[in-house]
Amino acid sequence: MELRKDYILDRWVIISEHRGVRPREFRKEPVKPKEGEVCFFCPGNEKLTPPEIYRTGGEDWKIRVFPNKFAAVEEEGNPGIKTENTYFSFAAPYGKHEVVVEAREHDRQLWDLSDEELTEVIRVYQLRIEALSKHPHAKYVVLFKNHGKEGGTSLVHTHTQILSFNKVPELVKDEVETSKRFGKCPFCDIIKIEKDSDRRCFENEHFVAFCPYASRFNFEVWIFPKKHITTLLGVDDSMRPALAEILGKVIGKLKELNSSFNFTLHYAPEGEDLHMHFEILPRLATWAGFELGTNVTINSVPPETAAKFYRGELEH
Repeated sequence: MELRKDYILDRWVIISEHRGVRPREFRKEPVKPKEGEVCFFCPGNEKLTPPEIYRTGGEDWKIRVFPNKFAAVEEEGNPGIKTENTYFSFAAPYGKHEVVVEAREHDRQLWDLSDEELTEVIRVYQLRIEALSKHPHAKYVVLFKNHGKEGGTSLVHTHTQILSFNKVPELVKDEVETSKRFGKCPFCDIIKIEKDSDRRCFENEHFVAFCPYASRFNFEVWIFPKKHITTLLGVDDSMRPALAEILGKVIGKLKELNSSFNFTLHYAPEGEDLHMHFEILPRLATWAGFELGTNVTINSVPPETAAKFYRGELEH
């Protein structure tokens, strides 16, 4: 067992390896679809979603974007955050919330898409981030994916969510402020170390994927551009296929486990500096009283072991 601290944040985990455990023991059984259940995201049901914002592929669309019917934010109220009576801070959760359906077919998940298809998905993410960043009062655009029951999704059809928000997330603010203490980008140094470490998963010309030293989740992976890029919009046409390749390899391995997962995008707010990256967070274990009471996570799969799984070196 070992107590480990995040590279830069004051965030701790206990690595408590269950020796002899094989990846197959983490594999989740497929969830059987309910008979007669209507999928709002399938072709032919376009009128069941809010009015479409964007699509690729013309009439036989491949990717669709539309407002989230059950939005976490709305374009109403006062977006300015204020505090009354010292302890009570509040504002309207102001913004615009969109859904990106990444595949036409109901039975294809993100991990089933080709590198070319993933490249186009990333391009659409960029288009919508750029558009939403111009939305009134937008301080940050949040991009995240929920996959599977444990990942928090109620709809099987593959989709990602993007929303403008009138507040920079505290986690991102902490990363920005803590990075400043190093006098240079700490992640540039971390990438150089991890791409040659036992935690390295995949690497190509433009990107590297590794299991972070203080992984909070079983089989957690971070994807970084090798070049210091502060937003996803900095991934140009020549780099986009490389990002798709790395992302496809990571989630392709998670398909072997049929794992629920989340992924999130971290990037620099306007006027700040932060090395852009994706965090892929498999949801194979449940956080319980210790985690909730201490804010310290117990991870039963050391990142060094998880990286062997991604590299294909671990017996299933």
